[in-house]
Amino acid sequence: MTTKKIVEGILNSDRSILSKAITIIESERKDHQKQAKEILKNCLPYSGNSFRIAITGIPGVGKSTFIESFGQQLISKGKRIAVLTIDPSSLESKGSILGDKTRMEKLASKKEVFIRPSASKGSLGGVAKKTKESIILCEAAGYNHILIETVGVGQSETSVTSMVDFFILLMLSNTGDELQGIKKGIMEMADLIVINKADGNNIKNTKIALAELKNAIHLQAERKSNFPLNALSCSSINNEGMKEILTTIEKYVKFTIKNGYFYTKRKEQNETWIKNILLNELTNNLNERNKISSKLKKLTNEVSIGKIDPYTAVEKLMISFKYLKRG
Repeated sequence: MTTKKIVEGILNSDRSILSKAITIIESERKDHQKQAKEILKNCLPYSGNSFRIAITGIPGVGKSTFIESFGQQLISKGKRIAVLTIDPSSLESKGSILGDKTRMEKLASKKEVFIRPSASKGSLGGVAKKTKESIILCEAAGYNHILIETVGVGQSETSVTSMVDFFILLMLSNTGDELQGIKKGIMEMADLIVINKADGNNIKNTKIALAELKNAIHLQAERKSNFPLNALSCSSINNEGMKEILTTIEKYVKFTIKNGYFYTKRKEQNETWIKNILLNELTNNLNERNKISSKLKKLTNEVSIGKIDPYTAVEKLMISFKYLKRG
C-alpha cells in the first residue's frame, strides 16, 4: 500500500490501516523504516491534540481491567480512545503474547476505541521502541485520549513519562510490603495513585491502605506541576471510583494549562524524542559501516578476554568513525 493511501486511511480513522501503519513503524526492515518516516512526517501536522495517560503498576494489579472500566467512563463523556498496551517480550524467543484485546472485550467492541498491543522487544522504560510514534498516528486518526498500559515492571517505568501528560500508578491494598516499599522515584513520577480492587472482602483493607498512603504523600517534595499528588480507590470490576479519577484528571488539565506546565512538559518531551531519534540514527549508522562493525566485534572480543577496557574500546571506535567521516 502506498504511503499516500496509508496516510489518507489514518486521517479517515480506518482502524485496520492505522494498525498496518503501526506495524510498518515497528518493523526493522529498511524499506519499512523509510516508509515509516514519510508516514510520520505527513501525520505530524494532525497530531498533538490528545490527552495522553499512562497506567502502570505491578503485574496482577489489574491494569487491563482498570482500562476497560475507565475507558467506558471516557466514552460516556464523548471521548475517542486509543489504547496502546505493551507486553513483555521473551529474552530468548523475542516473542510476546499480545493478549490485551481479550482482556478488554467490552472496550474492544466499541467503534470509538482502537486497541493496539505491542511487544517491548527488550526496550526498557515500560514502553515499546516506537510507542511515541504510535501515539502520533493515533492522534492523527482523531483519538483524543491515548491510554498507555505499560509493561508494569515497577521501577523502570521511566521512558513513558517522556510521552504522556498524566501518570497513574495502580496499587493493591492487601500487600503491606508494597506500601512500605514504594520507591521515591515512582512516587515522584505519578500524578495520581489509585488503589484498585476495592471491592468484596478487600474494602476494609483498602480504607486502611488509603489512609497510610495519604499520610506518605504528605512527605513528598513539591512537584514540578505544583498539582498536589492524591490517592484514590476504585473497583474496576464494579465500575466504581472512575468518576472521581476522571474529575481529578480534568482538574489537573485545567491547573497545568493555566500555570503553563502542560506546554513546558510537551516541549521537554519533544526534545527527548529528538535525542532518541538521533541516538537511534547514529547507532544504525555505526552498525551499517562494515569497517566499524568488524572493528566492534574485534574490540568486544578484546574486552571479553581482558585485553582492553570498555572505555578504551569506545574511544577507538569513535576515532575510527571520525576518520571515516573525514574520508
